[in-house]
Amino acid sequence: MSNIKIIPLGGVRENGKNLYVIESGEELFVLDCGLMYPEDELFGIDAIIPDFTYLEENKDRIAGVFLTHGHEDAIGALPYFLDSFNVPVFGSELTIGLAKLFVEESNVRPDFDDYHVIDEKTEIDFNGTTIKFFRTTHTIPDSMGIAVHTEKGHIVYTGNFKFDQSAQTIYSTDLSQIADLGKEGVLALLSDSGDAESPVENVSEKRVQEEVQDIFQNTSSRIIVAAVASNILRIQQILNAAHASDRKVFITGKNLEAILETAMELNKLTLPDDNLIVPVENIHKYEDEQVLVLETGTAGEPIKTLNRMAVGSHEQVNIKEGDLVFIATSPSISMEVTVAETENLIYRAGATVTSLSSHLKASGHATPNDLQLMINLLKPDYFIPIQGEYRMLSAHANLANETGIPYQNIFILSNGDVVSYEKNRLLQSGQVSADNTLIDGIGIGDIGNIVLRDRRLLSEDGIFVAVVTIDRKKKKIVSNPHIVTRGFVFVKESQDLINESNKIVKKIVEKNLEHNDFDWGSIKQEIRDALNNHLFKKTKRRPIILPVIMEVNQNRRFIN
Repeated sequence: MSNIKIIPLGGVRENGKNLYVIESGEELFVLDCGLMYPEDELFGIDAIIPDFTYLEENKDRIAGVFLTHGHEDAIGALPYFLDSFNVPVFGSELTIGLAKLFVEESNVRPDFDDYHVIDEKTEIDFNGTTIKFFRTTHTIPDSMGIAVHTEKGHIVYTGNFKFDQSAQTIYSTDLSQIADLGKEGVLALLSDSGDAESPVENVSEKRVQEEVQDIFQNTSSRIIVAAVASNILRIQQILNAAHASDRKVFITGKNLEAILETAMELNKLTLPDDNLIVPVENIHKYEDEQVLVLETGTAGEPIKTLNRMAVGSHEQVNIKEGDLVFIATSPSISMEVTVAETENLIYRAGATVTSLSSHLKASGHATPNDLQLMINLLKPDYFIPIQGEYRMLSAHANLANETGIPYQNIFILSNGDVVSYEKNRLLQSGQVSADNTLIDGIGIGDIGNIVLRDRRLLSEDGIFVAVVTIDRKKKKIVSNPHIVTRGFVFVKESQDLINESNKIVKKIVEKNLEHNDFDWGSIKQEIRDALNNHLFKKTKRRPIILPVIMEVNQNRRFIN
């Protein structure tokens, strides 16, 4: 009997960071390799990627990486993956184009070139396990679902999807191909849960295009649009509406031009007019009713940029009285406070704000009816909701049960959980390492809980540095303690507290200088403990305390 396992290393009980491992026989298949952008409590962290430990332990068995679409949650971790693994990467034409762009821009593995373009007709055999692909509808062209054919039936991974009967060809779903997979037999379905709890069904993208065009044509002022760069469908709609309302487009987003160029080279995005896009430095040559500023980025970047525009600190375009700011992206829940603050600043600048989400329900993820349609087309024996917080997975599990799948055949997993085929059924059988790997600048995984704790403490109570210079040979303090604080108290108004702290440091140092067994570590810890108790007693705050002891000895100076 073939070894069959399903292991999520990312993408469950969270939004993003999708990476699912399917084992069949001796082969191991990696489905998507995405990242997740951090929320505010991860101070300074740029991105979060999956833990590759299990893959490293089985690197000789990896057949390849199979990508569903070109968004960061599916391809964002690929540069870091390829730094450790030399395996082929498979994806549709646009997905591979954007994956190459990500890898080249990262400079982690710019020499990698083992890419393979597939389409919905492609079937790849790996020692008896066949990989098939099927077209799906998402907010980016060339999205694919993946079917891994094992001897017990298909394991199907939908990727991000929705159904839209009016979708253009490059966005359309191949319903007959999905139904054929169902007829062939599906052992397990891993399905997108991003909008499983939505009480409202998605409108068609044709209706979205009409709404965007209506807003643009009924606005006589400048329009500033915030959108996510990789949402190519939304960018296409904005370009179409700008052309229809006789506006020129001025791009300020740092990510958009490369993505636009890639999409246009592959005929996945078209300009209604070759002269539609104008360099932003020429914006002053046009009347307000002719101007549409397109600001893009990743995740919450467009919203944060609007914030700078509203306070007049953007290097290219600032919001002025009369402008309409159109938010064409759907920010995550963690961005709600930032969005509210930004809207307030926009109104203070004399502009107005509208958002697509306030007019229509237009998500890139399937809503309940679509989710149940996918289940009914595929008729899986087992169901695994993925891509969403726990409440979304739970809502999706309930939807699956309504279609007739018993709860004992539904698995709500955590990252690292192993589901194996044993005793003629799928069972949850163990767990592998699946921690978050944090990306900070060029550092990969070198930031841990202790560093994050220190960053949090610095953000809450600041830092308190006590500097003292000693001559250990003469057993005396050469330079009295000097206190430096940042983010703790305003020194000029807290002189008594500073003076008391100086006395505490001086007393501890003098006491330790009297002993022959002077120990640097002990004295610094004693200073930390004494200052921590004193400062908390006086202020109810706990800053990070850094004792710095400098030693002067025979005209040489050492810092400890």
